[in-house]
Amino acid sequence: MKAVVVTDQSAGTAGMRVGERPQPSAAINDVIVEIHAAGFVPTEVDWPSTWTDRAGRDRAPSILGHELAGVVTSLGYGTTGLTVGQRVFGISDWHRDGTLAEYVAIEARNLAPLPGDVDFTVAASLPISGLTAWQGLFAHGRLESGQSILVHGAAGAVGTMVTQLARETGAYVIGTGRTADRQKTLDFGAHEFVDLSNDNLRDIGEVDLVFDVIGGDIQKQSASLIRPGGTLVSITGPVEAHPKDGLAVDFVVESDRRQLGEIVRRIRDGRLRTNIGNIGQMEDAISDLNPAERRNGKTIIQVRP
Repeated sequence: MKAVVVTDQSAGTAGMRVGERPQPSAAINDVIVEIHAAGFVPTEVDWPSTWTDRAGRDRAPSILGHELAGVVTSLGYGTTGLTVGQRVFGISDWHRDGTLAEYVAIEARNLAPLPGDVDFTVAASLPISGLTAWQGLFAHGRLESGQSILVHGAAGAVGTMVTQLARETGAYVIGTGRTADRQKTLDFGAHEFVDLSNDNLRDIGEVDLVFDVIGGDIQKQSASLIRPGGTLVSITGPVEAHPKDGLAVDFVVESDRRQLGEIVRRIRDGRLRTNIGNIGQMEDAISDLNPAERRNGKTIIQVRP
């Protein structure tokens, strides 16, 4: 099968290629999915799990990508809950070969049914961004109606999901970004926009929740804005700054079939819009995964047109 593989962590684009790899086989509780579209997170090349398995053994060359939408073609021994021919979407295991390929072996529990009226390209953009937003807001941030939230990177793939879900909950949303991000941030539902290049974060006053995708000095400034009992939620790694009288939480997104169902239901009824920055094809995947220009939004590779 064709797949996008990476062989050298330090080589950037030069370390990636579209090549032939053996088709995977299904282990116990696995399914094989024929992939129609796959999502990509630019930082994947720096993740330790891209280069080693859970035992610490080298597994390069690795197949990139961890978001997928496609069709189940076979079931492993003991697999339940899904059927051959079913449309699905979800997240593959971090330590296994990924989804920028024609087929992937994946645990059935990491997939959710995909309704027939949701396009594969749209579905492939949802799992990581949608689940990160959902879990950060509700499982870790405990967001409630009437609260205020500061969303960093509000024009990005995760930030736009956070903004929309927070607004639906009844929160007051303040989004941040660069000057060029203002209109997009407001279009996705933020009540206010803060330009991190020109505005002072301290001017916004106190907030109940900060959703941090930046870290560093911005995280430290944001921690001081959290009112007593509030929470700083970060996806940038171990939290370096803590609120004076509140919680600081960092987390790694986990697959959850029920939450994926909630997200795709909102896509279908129009309460949630995805944020796709670029759509490429398998044969041109390398250039599409490493764009020269800055793009806010998810990169999707259409494995099958």
